[in-house]
Amino acid sequence: MTAATAVRAPESSVRLLMTQTLVQTQRILTRWGRDLVTVMEALVLPVAFMLVLYIVLGNLIYAMTHDSALYSIVPLLALGGAVSGSAFVAIDLMREQQSGLLTRLWVMPVHRASGPLARIIAEAVRILVTTAVMLGAGVALGFRFRGGALATLMWLGVPVILGMAFAALTTTIALFTSKTLVVEAVELWQLLLIFFSTGLLPLNQYPHWIQPVVAHQPVSYAITAMRGLSAGGPVLSPMIATLLWSAGIAGACAVPMAIGYRRASTH
Repeated sequence: MTAATAVRAPESSVRLLMTQTLVQTQRILTRWGRDLVTVMEALVLPVAFMLVLYIVLGNLIYAMTHDSALYSIVPLLALGGAVSGSAFVAIDLMREQQSGLLTRLWVMPVHRASGPLARIIAEAVRILVTTAVMLGAGVALGFRFRGGALATLMWLGVPVILGMAFAALTTTIALFTSKTLVVEAVELWQLLLIFFSTGLLPLNQYPHWIQPVVAHQPVSYAITAMRGLSAGGPVLSPMIATLLWSAGIAGACAVPMAIGYRRASTH
């Protein structure tokens, strides 16, 4: 074994991966926390939107679902906050690429997987915090869990799971384009999935021709699972469908995202 090999070998060690991932995760979260726009979009605007929807549509949703509108609005906006933030994360990655930070990290003695892994963990933390804030606002308005602690934890986990899948999709696209307009267009498509779901309207309120699309898209499955965990109803089937959708999206993006990250870091 040469001296150069002996020096390089620790860079791929699991211990170094964990340490450097933690450091980079803290770096990303600290930068996001100091960005006022990020904080507003992640915490303040979703809560304000929840209040508006509850005041304007609360009675209408109750008339259609015969239950508190909060059991529709809170999961809908928790998922909306999880999904919509993925565009900011992708644009933030594009800025780091354009500034040359990714290239500098690539040539330094840093574990190759620590950068992507740190972004995944930071995004999961962001989604979890946003979901917890949305839940807290919902509880203040009267939202209550009719299940136990396990149901609450599973409810918090659904936006994280689906949000991570959408973040993988948005990030993959961002790695292969230099235009933020493309990422913003993807975010618009994701927001259409949020609102063309069973979150605000029951399935039978949609035109017949679009009902199959609404019923089987990932956001509808996630909202059904979250509604079942909080207010009672089917959980197993929509949860399995949510997991399959999330795994499918993330799996389809895994290899392109790895290739794109390497390409962005070496060019």
